[in-house]
Order: sequence, then structure tokens, then C-alpha cells
Amino acid sequence: MRIVMSCGVALAVSLLLSDPNVAMAAAQPPAAADAPASVAGEPLFSDIVLRSGALKGVVDQWRANLASTPDWLVSPEAFGRFKVEAESLAALDMQGHLILKERGTDGDLKCILRGISEDIPVKVAAVAAAATPAERTVALDELAYLLNDNVEVITSPPQPDAQSGVPT
Repeated sequence: MRIVMSCGVALAVSLLLSDPNVAMAAAQPPAAADAPASVAGEPLFSDIVLRSGALKGVVDQWRANLASTPDWLVSPEAFGRFKVEAESLAALDMQGHLILKERGTDGDLKCILRGISEDIPVKVAAVAAAATPAERTVALDELAYLLNDNVEVITSPPQPDAQSGVPT
């Protein structure tokens, strides 16, 4: 008996046998048909990620400055520009919340974006109100964590609900 394989099948078999990653990928269960697509590639959400990452970079620099020089303060001009950018980011987060609400999809992300939108001005105000180096450190740390969360909740792939197995 003679077995005839097409070039494509032969290539697939040779790749499967030669690369363990191919075999591991093939062994993964297929994505659920009703799994929500990630919104990270959509223009609004990628803009949120970009802006939040940039603001976190600024906050990280401020944290480093404060760590090396405890009496260090942000200039009023720099803080004013930062505050305007942070308020703009909060508005984009709320816009993302409203878009997801209108779609009726991704309940967790929708709620998280609303919370971040409401928390950004609070955290920025805490930085402005911090009177001591210790208070500034805490306020900047909390703002950095919030900005990082803003990036991570958008860029993380949607996960299934642990109890129902249904993607959220």
C-alpha cells in the first residue's frame, strides 16, 4: 500500500514533530465561540493604555525623585500639566465604560473602567494634598498602582467566570 501526502500535510507533520510548542498549542482547547474579544486593539482602549502607561512613567520618575531626595516636590507647572492629562485619561476611561455598557459586554472591565475613572481624580488630589514626604510616597504609590491597573485590565485577555465557566 502506498501512502501519498500533500506537501502541506507533510510540512504540518514535520513541524508538529520538530517543535514542541506546536504540539502544545495544538493540545490547547479551542477558544469558546462566545468568548468576548479583547478590546485592547480598539483605538479608544489602546489610547487609554498608552496614556496611562505614559502617566505611570511620570509618576514612577516622581517616586524615584522623592526616594532619592525626601524634600523633593513636583513643580506646580508640571503637576498642573499632569493633572490635566490625568483628568483626560479619567474621561477616556468613563467613555470606555459607557461604550462597553452600550454593547452589553464585558461586565467586569466595564465596571473597573468606571471605578478607575472615578478614582483617578481622587488619587491626583491626594498627591496634591500630601504635606510630608511619607504622605507623598503613599499618594504616589497608590496613583502608580491605579495607572498600572488601568493598563493591565485592558491588556489582559478576557477570562472565563470561575464559577460558571462562561467568559466575562
